[in-house]
Amino acid sequence: MSVKRNPNYSIRCSVESCANHCGGEAYCSLESVSIGTHEADPTVQECTDCQSFVRK
Repeated sequence: MSVKRNPNYSIRCSVESCANHCGGEAYCSLESVSIGTHEADPTVQECTDCQSFVRK
């Protein structure tokens, strides 16, 4: 069963495998997200992570 999520138009997201993603819309349903890094000194976008990710 799919849960209808309300998009937060301030948080764009294209990660459809996340439980917080708003289905057909490219937005997150959370009020806020936590962003972190897996690098000691991040220098490019790929070094950052959405720590609010929850696998569907």
